[in-house]
Amino acid sequence: MKMSRGNISTGSSVSEDSVRLLMKRKDDIEDQIKACYEILQTAGVGMDAPLVDGEGFPRADVDLYQIRTARHSISCLQNDHKALMIEIEEALHQLHASVRVKQEKDGVKQALGDQRASTPSAFASVETVTLGSPASKAGLRVGDQILEFGSVNTQNFRNLQDIASVVQHSEGKSVRVGVFRNGEEVHLNLTPQQWSGRGLLGCNIVPLRS
Repeated sequence: MKMSRGNISTGSSVSEDSVRLLMKRKDDIEDQIKACYEILQTAGVGMDAPLVDGEGFPRADVDLYQIRTARHSISCLQNDHKALMIEIEEALHQLHASVRVKQEKDGVKQALGDQRASTPSAFASVETVTLGSPASKAGLRVGDQILEFGSVNTQNFRNLQDIASVVQHSEGKSVRVGVFRNGEEVHLNLTPQQWSGRGLLGCNIVPLRS
């Protein structure tokens, strides 16, 4: 009785189908071992029962060739079964590892997607900030993306005149300014006022292109 052999690589390309094929081979081997044991049981002998009589002659009451073949097949099949179980264990380990890696990658993608989805929309950015100006003292930085400037936000922003209007009507008053900086939302209090430079802010704000 011969067992069909076929090696399945348990490298990085392990898939559920390849594991199922390994499990099918395991079941086939176990069926063959069972069939061989049934031959021995039918003959009334096991793996170790002597095949000679009390006088040392070959037993005439059993099919010696069939029994020896069954015993040899069982030994070979058991070795194959042991090796296959190791291969299955390795394949399952690698399959589970690849599943974990995929889940981690999917988690990162989802987290990035959630982050992008939760990132507020800016409508303008800070192009320049003059040292010592009201904008500089308030903590405004070049590159800050403006999310809100007083009553102006993404929903109602039309052009820079909207910001200019807030500045003109808020001289000497604190204006809440929300910016997006280095992946975080930052809120500042900016007070438009006269200073040694031009304007009431000392910074240049440009609209973002949609």
